[in-house]
Amino acid sequence: MDFTIAQLKRGEKAIIKQFSENDVPLKLLEMGCLPGNSVEMIQSAPFQDPIYLNVNGTHLAIRRETAEKIIVERYG
Repeated sequence: MDFTIAQLKRGEKAIIKQFSENDVPLKLLEMGCLPGNSVEMIQSAPFQDPIYLNVNGTHLAIRRETAEKIIVERYG
């Protein structure tokens, strides 16, 4: 089973492996949300949406729906 960014707990780190679909917003790719980059869950807003992340030093807020499409491998 694949593990996604949406399943990360606060403070957990992971490496982006791939996208489950090809319709990931271009803006995310431009901000460094690419396979091979590290991602850390900073926090999630009330009701778990949006999710706040640190991707290679850039802080992003993404929708849970989008986070469920980004497959990662946890570490640390």
